[in-house]
Amino acid sequence: MTPTLADLVAVLDGLYPPSWAEPWDAVGLVCGDPATPVGRVLLAVDPVESVVDEAVAGGYDLLLTHHPLWLKGTTSVAATTPKGRVAHRLVQAGSALFVAHTNADVADPGVSDALAGLFDLRDLCPLQARTEELDKLVVFVPVGDTEALLDALAAAGAGAVGDYDRCAWTTTGTGTFRPLQGATPAVGQVDRVERVEESRLEVVVPRARRSAVLAALRASHPYEEPAFDLLSLVPGPGRRGLGRMGELPEAMTLRELTDLAAAVLPATAWGVRTAGDPRQVVRTLAVCGGSGDSLLREASVADAYLTSDLRHHPASEAPEGLALLDAAHWATEWPWLVEAAHRLSAATTVETVVSAQVTDPWTHASRSQS
Repeated sequence: MTPTLADLVAVLDGLYPPSWAEPWDAVGLVCGDPATPVGRVLLAVDPVESVVDEAVAGGYDLLLTHHPLWLKGTTSVAATTPKGRVAHRLVQAGSALFVAHTNADVADPGVSDALAGLFDLRDLCPLQARTEELDKLVVFVPVGDTEALLDALAAAGAGAVGDYDRCAWTTTGTGTFRPLQGATPAVGQVDRVERVEESRLEVVVPRARRSAVLAALRASHPYEEPAFDLLSLVPGPGRRGLGRMGELPEAMTLRELTDLAAAVLPATAWGVRTAGDPRQVVRTLAVCGGSGDSLLREASVADAYLTSDLRHHPASEAPEGLALLDAAHWATEWPWLVEAAHRLSAATTVETVVSAQVTDPWTHASRSQS
């Protein structure tokens, strides 16, 4: 069965919850009818006119981009501006536009994980970890229904711990209750005390998934009135956050690392610029997809830092001993599209295609002769 746009939005909101986005950001569904069937999805970094032309010509039902179409408010979507023409072209073609921006930046895995993967970095951790707000759900369920309930809770987002999902702890005991007049018990009879062998099932729940998990609990539990506790856990640093740091498979010089970066990143006129001694040995590398000079202090725990849009003064005042690699903004974010396409395909039946268009605005570079 072909999923609808609403189905795709639900999946994407599960992978990249909009609550993770920065307050100033504009993520989510930009245009499109939620009831429209979606069979093909095109992924790109920028919602520019050439990409929209590609989406329309290819018959894609949804364009998923990393960068928003609008970041500031607008009073007009007239086709007299580039952004207005993008909106008109998509609506006229019946194509939708969805944005995952800073919520994808901090996701686990997210934009910087895909960038780190190009260098096979090991033991990844965020440069600027987001506080992980978790609940613990404790629910009591007949032993024979435990596995089915756990499957439903896991599908709603509960029980995820690091690289594992469906994590839970169970023990068994005896539950007792008496249905009163007006009840329609799944087990037992009205006005009669019942005793049932039950499992005590415990799972962690991301705070952002609380409503979805509780809805799954009530929909999947066999009891008319399921007994459960929802406990708020003390917030702590998690695996989500901006940037990543890890260990290279083998040490190399900064010159060798720069050459490797130029080889594994998508080619642009910008290339890869380096600040530091080319002979410096690099064992640990920090990365941040997109603009990353705000994380220079956090990146100082590594030998080198790869990001984009490094400004003159912050780069000049970088922590001592930290080598810098500056690549094109578009190039450091494009690898995420491949990962996002894979995750979306794994969760749905849609066909996903990553645009090969280079939408980096810089098209040529010349070196001055001295």
